[in-house]
Amino acid sequence: MMDYEQRAKSVAECLMSYRRDGTGWKVCRKSNDVVVSWRPSSEFPGNVYKGDGIISGSPEKVWECLKPVPNGFRVKWDDNVKKFELLEQISLDVSVCRTVTPSAAMGIIAPRDFVDVILVKKYEDGSISSNATNILHPGCPPQSGYVRGFNHPCGCICVPMSGEPGKTQVLTFFQTDLGGLLPRSVVDSFFPSSMADFYSNLNKSVKSLRDV
Repeated sequence: MMDYEQRAKSVAECLMSYRRDGTGWKVCRKSNDVVVSWRPSSEFPGNVYKGDGIISGSPEKVWECLKPVPNGFRVKWDDNVKKFELLEQISLDVSVCRTVTPSAAMGIIAPRDFVDVILVKKYEDGSISSNATNILHPGCPPQSGYVRGFNHPCGCICVPMSGEPGKTQVLTFFQTDLGGLLPRSVVDSFFPSSMADFYSNLNKSVKSLRDV
């Protein structure tokens, strides 16, 4: 039996090291919402992508849109999340989930599914994060119709901005092996553009919550 909790905690440590280590990142996309950077991953033969953007909304509101729960807001606004299922609740803060993504890049990227252990962690400075990485789970073997992809340590961190209570810094880290035989150029162009869309859609979602 894999120690899911320990694996999830090591992801949180990994993301914190990415957050602190500013070396080697190369900017690949900038928009009004986000700066996306990348550097080679030490986890798999691909890249780790970092998004850094300011969202208009309190950390609580932003987290409401991001938190990894079934029937949460994420499925409604994130174009890359078609379905989100809870497979097993390990503890209060650790769960095993399956995420289904739609086809992308004009159909070049087929629908995929990912099985991850996810840790929700709060920090003393008021930051809150979701930390995920791939696992094998007996309750969810690969299924026909989906290419099984693998997330390496990835997640989102909502950071309160001192002096600006209505704004939140959102850091995201993606390093995903999409699986299948995709050309590298497709993968390298997909992530920066989808992350720019992610921040744009998150901003709109938080704004709609604020207007309620």
